[in-house]
Amino acid sequence: MTMKTVLNDQHRTLGGRMVDFAGWDMPVHYGSQMEEHHAVRQSAGMFDVSHMLVVDLAGERSRPFLQYLLANDVARLKTEGKALYSCMLNEQGGVIDDLIVYYFRDDAFRMVVNAGCADKDLAWIKQQAASFAVTVTARRDLAMIAVQGPQARGKALSLFSSELADATAELSVFHAATVGDWCVARTGYTGEDGFEIMLPATEAVALWQALADAGVAPCGLGARDTLRLEAGMNLYGSDMDEQCSPLEAGLNWTLAWESETRDFIGRKAVETKRNATDNKQFVGLLLEGRGVLRNHQKLFADGVEIGEITSGGFAPTLQRSIALARVTAGIGGSCTVEIRGKQVPAKVVKPPFVRKGKACINLEG
Repeated sequence: MTMKTVLNDQHRTLGGRMVDFAGWDMPVHYGSQMEEHHAVRQSAGMFDVSHMLVVDLAGERSRPFLQYLLANDVARLKTEGKALYSCMLNEQGGVIDDLIVYYFRDDAFRMVVNAGCADKDLAWIKQQAASFAVTVTARRDLAMIAVQGPQARGKALSLFSSELADATAELSVFHAATVGDWCVARTGYTGEDGFEIMLPATEAVALWQALADAGVAPCGLGARDTLRLEAGMNLYGSDMDEQCSPLEAGLNWTLAWESETRDFIGRKAVETKRNATDNKQFVGLLLEGRGVLRNHQKLFADGVEIGEITSGGFAPTLQRSIALARVTAGIGGSCTVEIRGKQVPAKVVKPPFVRKGKACINLEG
């Protein structure tokens, strides 16, 4: 049975084109994916991300539990509301999921995991938590709305209660503040500033409507994908999965090695490959010929296949086709992409492609 968020009726009233996404009935766009993309880059857009799962952790050993569960180290979380991006690995070093964890107290943390991984994540987390006496609570009573863009924070703040506005007005990037049952985080998945707002599902419709009345554009999954691709942000299931190490997904920086005594799940497997010269590289591509870069297209150098695209598409901000790709080590500054049986040239670049509305790469030859 397809699941629906509490905002499903609003999506349909606004003319959202609904699709099945990880078992959820979600809007891919409301008429123009391109316009929604530009709204986020130029002003403010909002996304219903209530299909993602909020998981609360409680117990005296919550911190050591997370230090074992996650590849990044929550010892770095020392101030209330601080957030950390991390991969959660299996014993073989593959990525079970990527997520954000928030620190509230030493005995209280929150994680937000991907919709498509929610059930397996929850089962895995509960299994690992048992020996730490940590309570794991799935918060399906909460909805989540992301407000993103250069005007996003200002528009959202104008709608908050005075107490919530005071708590979030000066919020630093990758920090969250809680007031009552509301949790507002200065995080996102677009390469723009903004908030991700976790709130009681019973209050989500009112906030969504208030944001729409304030001129925040409703945006669907299509724009969310082109925005995150431009921002060089990985998508679980495309850019990494349980068979892929963070070392080959451009996520080396999420592996916290500095405490040699800290053992995290998958450490031994990943550590054996840490300095391997045959690890594949994770790169960005800018198409120089005609066509559109798509997932799984093959890449070549000097006639030899060297890898494939993991995420590709048209970048509305750049008006060019871009991609993320996994390739053999030692790739130079260019390669070719097989598009409909033809070899089309592409430039190898370092992501991100776009941040805060500006190109981060040289678009010239």
